[in-house]
Amino acid sequence: MNERDAGREKVEQKLVAAALAAREFAHAPYSNFRVGAAVHAKSGKIFTGCNVENATFGLTMCAERVAIFKAMSEGERGFDAVAVVADTDTLTPPCGACRQILWEFCGDAEIVLANLGAKVERYRMSQLLPLPFDQSFL
Repeated sequence: MNERDAGREKVEQKLVAAALAAREFAHAPYSNFRVGAAVHAKSGKIFTGCNVENATFGLTMCAERVAIFKAMSEGERGFDAVAVVADTDTLTPPCGACRQILWEFCGDAEIVLANLGAKVERYRMSQLLPLPFDQSFL
């Protein structure tokens, strides 16, 4: 493994661990579907988020959006990787709304999906959102 790949693997491990830890703070009393996310900024900082449910389900916020908005609210711009962790056998990708937000702020970043059993899959945002709506349409 070359130095660049080793560095990327180390970042991935940190991201998955951060997302796993963030999952513990999820507020999911209705679905009991707890999700954690972590976003890696190009500055090297990692920001986390968890899903926060609301009795009015439309107001529920996904972990991915919490992590991105948290980073943005702290002045961070430019992201290159995101990890999403859930307790499912089939790995859980971001929902459609999160895919749009991730594209807007992360572009074609690497998306790492993981579960509690250490199963991991990697995607590019362009695989998850092949025809994104972005500023080029405005």
